[in-house]
Amino acid sequence: MIEARHLRVLRTVATTGSFSAAARELGCTQPAVSQQMKALEAAAGTPLLIRAGREMRLTEAGEALVRHAAGILAGLAAAEEEVAALAGLRAGRVRLVSFPSGSSTLVPTAVAAMRADHPGTRVSLVEAEPPRSVDMLRAGDCEIALAFRYDAAPEWADLVARPLLTDRLVGLVPEEHPFADADEVGIGTLAEEPWIAGCPRCRRHLVEVCEAAGFTPRIDFATDDYPAVVGLVGAGLGVAVLPELAVESVRPRGTRAVRVTPAVQREVVALTLPDLAQVPAVAAMLDRLETAARR
Repeated sequence: MIEARHLRVLRTVATTGSFSAAARELGCTQPAVSQQMKALEAAAGTPLLIRAGREMRLTEAGEALVRHAAGILAGLAAAEEEVAALAGLRAGRVRLVSFPSGSSTLVPTAVAAMRADHPGTRVSLVEAEPPRSVDMLRAGDCEIALAFRYDAAPEWADLVARPLLTDRLVGLVPEEHPFADADEVGIGTLAEEPWIAGCPRCRRHLVEVCEAAGFTPRIDFATDDYPAVVGLVGAGLGVAVLPELAVESVRPRGTRAVRVTPAVQREVVALTLPDLAQVPAVAAMLDRLETAARR
């Protein structure tokens, strides 16, 4: 019989590439990992791992089992959480993954409301940008992923998406910039400016928007850290386009926010798996995120 604990270990070995690395991540010994993999191969009736140098690689059967493991483990987690929640949310957990500006604006209000209403439900948070956050959701490493998209995302078709808000992007220029006091700036008028870009997905979208306006931005700096973007702009080293949520989450010293045209915006959503959406604790957390987004 294939056991869930063996599947978790197999997935960790596949991710880390070795028994020793998997043991470190799981907090157990290497012999324990080896024994569990032997038990799993005995249950499966076929080899699942082969040694290639210092690394462990999956056989074709191992790849198939890992591919199914995420869904199996997510389904088990959903069952466990739903059973715990039947007692009136007096137990259970919700693991959130969020991009940084969502963590500092939406999440605190939502988690505080959840804790006040259901103090027995444990809520945790780690940060990751999409698509990494979405991968973590599918892998069973969280119950809810806050993510954003600039256009329709067909790769989310297997997930439940709860729309939260539309986040408009604004231009950020040094306070001494000629456009600092402008009510509105066409993005094409910034064609000759040096740019500070954000996360890889935001950077890609910036290039697409600028190219649609007839120019390719000269990106001198790229950073995922919004305070760093503000600091670079404030020092006169370039201009940037940031989501309003990001501007709200930092103190934009030495800079001015201006509306850019054509309007650029992203949709912020909370994602979960269909099975998890039925779990009361997860549903309650989604409701509180939606309420926080309306404030």
